[in-house]
Amino acid sequence: MSPALESIFLVIGGLGLFLFGMKMMSNGLELIAGDQLQSIIKRVTSNRFSAVAVGIVATIAINSSTATTIMTVSFVNSGMMNLTQAIGIIMGANVGTTFSAQLIAFKIDQIAPVFIFVGIVMHLFFKKRSIKNIGYAILGFGILFFGVTVMGGPLKGLANDPYFNVILTTFENPILSILAGFLFTAIIQSSSATMGILVTLHLSGVPIPFATSAYIILGTNIGTSITTVIASIPANRESKRAALFHIMFDIIGTTVFGTLITVFPGILEWFKNVWAEPGRQVAMFHTLYNFATMFLLLAFVPYVAQLMQKIVPIKSDGAETIYEKKLMYLDEKTSQSPSIAVVNAHLELCRMGKIANENLALAIESFSGKDVDKAKKVLKNEKIIDYLSHNIAIKLIWINSMPLSGYEAERLGRMFQIVSDMERIGDHAENIAEYTIQMESNELKFSEAATEELKELSELTISHTTKALNAFENEDVLQLPAINAMEQEIDRLSAKFTDNHIDRLKATRCEPKSGVIFTDMISDLERSADHANNIAFSLLLEGKKSLH
Repeated sequence: MSPALESIFLVIGGLGLFLFGMKMMSNGLELIAGDQLQSIIKRVTSNRFSAVAVGIVATIAINSSTATTIMTVSFVNSGMMNLTQAIGIIMGANVGTTFSAQLIAFKIDQIAPVFIFVGIVMHLFFKKRSIKNIGYAILGFGILFFGVTVMGGPLKGLANDPYFNVILTTFENPILSILAGFLFTAIIQSSSATMGILVTLHLSGVPIPFATSAYIILGTNIGTSITTVIASIPANRESKRAALFHIMFDIIGTTVFGTLITVFPGILEWFKNVWAEPGRQVAMFHTLYNFATMFLLLAFVPYVAQLMQKIVPIKSDGAETIYEKKLMYLDEKTSQSPSIAVVNAHLELCRMGKIANENLALAIESFSGKDVDKAKKVLKNEKIIDYLSHNIAIKLIWINSMPLSGYEAERLGRMFQIVSDMERIGDHAENIAEYTIQMESNELKFSEAATEELKELSELTISHTTKALNAFENEDVLQLPAINAMEQEIDRLSAKFTDNHIDRLKATRCEPKSGVIFTDMISDLERSADHANNIAFSLLLEGKKSLH
């Protein structure tokens, strides 16, 4: 094998190790910090500065601006976050992603084997999940830098190759450099990885002009926003606005600062004078460029949000609906990492719970109003609930095969039961709709007392299920005592009304045929409340605040 070909193979192998290590480290950090970060991101205030700070911290903690922005789009889609908050987090994520390039520029690849050894020992020989996850992140960190070492030697050799230098000269055109950064980042879906490779090339002595690297960095930022756009495709219009802002933010930054460094090349000379090391020059340009872009637009966040709303307006017919026979969140486009997959599973369950609860309310309306058309609509909606139940369960099994943190594994385990509870609420709504059809077809009637009792219990049940599902969606454990008290009141009324019904039967004030439907209706309402209670109390996971 010729020396040149051997060098190329080593560079390719080192690049593979680098990308694999980057992915391992990001996944490991996400396993360690993902749970807390989800909670922080969801609770960020509308203050744009705190939103930016959260975006920076979250991205540094999990070493992935893509994961942070996709998580943000998911929260916007669920209604947990507004567009202004999302814009601030996305701006912060762009700054946070510069941390990894700074780390690589410190040239600690010589001690990479130590990290690999420590990481593999922690991951393989410790049973505690948290230690294994830390070991996994350290192992990825070590492999990343070992990839730098593997690439380093051959790249130094290629630096003196005249044919390789001819290839590099083709990227002296700013447009081609921006396009190269955009395409490479869009393909590998990680600006951190692209920047890491670029810094490594400079550390290895490859004669890439600093100006070329600067333009590549500008294209890299646009490329990383493509994943967010893809994630927003199945989402609602508010999420599409957040994704649109992400790509517009990067395009504006590239246009403004690309123009500046072209018209005023002294800016790049300043970087070269302040930081003598080429790798550090690239890392600092990446960092300061993203900070400058953030400060450029930070004052205009409210106006940018209004602009996004005009570009992607609300449809006049309000056509967006959750009643589609498909998974809206748990598809391959958005479930790209364990933490994001668990977040999307929660969103899909919230959607299913909303459909089940609305169908229960519609069934009760059909019963009290003797409306057969509404009853038939309930039966039609039940098919959607059954579809979601089956397909969400399949996706949960798939997510369960991913490397999950302790909290995520516990949370996912509860989701299997939650799917069942929501599906059972749908079944009870179906039963009530069938009672409506049965009452109308047989011309059955209730006594006035029975009608009033069913009305009271129905209203309390719907109030309870709505409150329980809202608590689950917002993860609000403070609502659990009130939810539990309502469920106990439903149990008390169910027992009381059943006894009253028996007394009416004995006094022949109620027809036996309609009496059977009455007791079945009481049972369906009471069991619906039980299942809603189960859903709400699934919030009491390990590490969460106790009810008492």
